[in-house]
Amino acid sequence: MALNTTSTQPDGLLDGAPPMNPNKGPVVCVFCGASPGTSPVHLEAARSLAQALHDHNISLVYGGGTVGLMGEVARTLAKLSGPAAVHGIMPEALLELEREGKGHIDEELYGRTTVVPDMHTRKKLMAKEVIEGGPGSGFVAMSGGFGTLEELMEVITWNQLGIHGKGVVAFNVDGYFDGLIQWVRTAVGAGFITPGNAGILVEALDAEEVVQQLKEYRVSEDRFKLDWSQG
Repeated sequence: MALNTTSTQPDGLLDGAPPMNPNKGPVVCVFCGASPGTSPVHLEAARSLAQALHDHNISLVYGGGTVGLMGEVARTLAKLSGPAAVHGIMPEALLELEREGKGHIDEELYGRTTVVPDMHTRKKLMAKEVIEGGPGSGFVAMSGGFGTLEELMEVITWNQLGIHGKGVVAFNVDGYFDGLIQWVRTAVGAGFITPGNAGILVEALDAEEVVQQLKEYRVSEDRFKLDWSQG
């Protein structure tokens, strides 16, 4: 059984997270659905993203699921790069839904799993791993539901507030994020998002472009210059 349990919730937002380590390999956090979707293109995209991560020696941190797109990305990368390349972080309450009827999550299939008490701790630890990663680290959203969108918008907001400066990419499979991208443009036109901050979220149409966008990511000059070190 490959479950590490974190029993206490860290205080503060990303407290103690060191800056990027240029000598460490890149870490990508993937937000995506725990369902496969109705079209096979979504599972195919999950596998292609895992292949791109493998090809570029990128580690994965994700929500710890074993089903849907989450499970497909983790399982494929663990098979290609080995279980050490994958770290799933899952709240205790969700564990029963993700075990596929088994008594544990198989480390050889899905990589290391850390069990945490709540959603806040899960998101905080995933973000911390990305922030501590080397160049090319960042956040990637694939097709998913409410949870995927919530996680994506949170890391965009944290970028805008200066909490992190990592890339945020929408892997737009089969036009899935067209509506979101149009909403950003609408918000710019309506004066709620600055043109510079619209670029916090970048689009990629295939897995190789996801990796390239993260490598070439440029921090917006319109971000808030805030000091979060005292939080």
